[in-house]
Amino acid sequence: MPQKSANSKSKSREETEWYATSEGRRQTQREFERALRKGTLVHSSGSRIPRTNPDVLKALMELAKTNATRPVSIRLSIADIELAKAIASKRGTGYQTVLKEAIRHGLKRTG
Repeated sequence: MPQKSANSKSKSREETEWYATSEGRRQTQREFERALRKGTLVHSSGSRIPRTNPDVLKALMELAKTNATRPVSIRLSIADIELAKAIASKRGTGYQTVLKEAIRHGLKRTG
């Protein structure tokens, strides 16, 4: 296997660092979305993973969204917070966990 010169290592490192920037991540995201739309997602020749099915990928993205969180700010009554803290201390969990579970349960019930 031919050895890489110091110059090619430097270029490789620069390219790696560029992909780590926000501009590089945005470009990668655009290329990925374009390939997903066209159905041209491919794998490397060394990979034994079959070609990605776009429907499977979409399902995986939806699953990832269910586990992902986003910080929000919400005003609650002091009584509701104290009730959540009381429930949390009985369960041995945090009160914010109790609030998230109550919101999730309420959304499922109404939806």
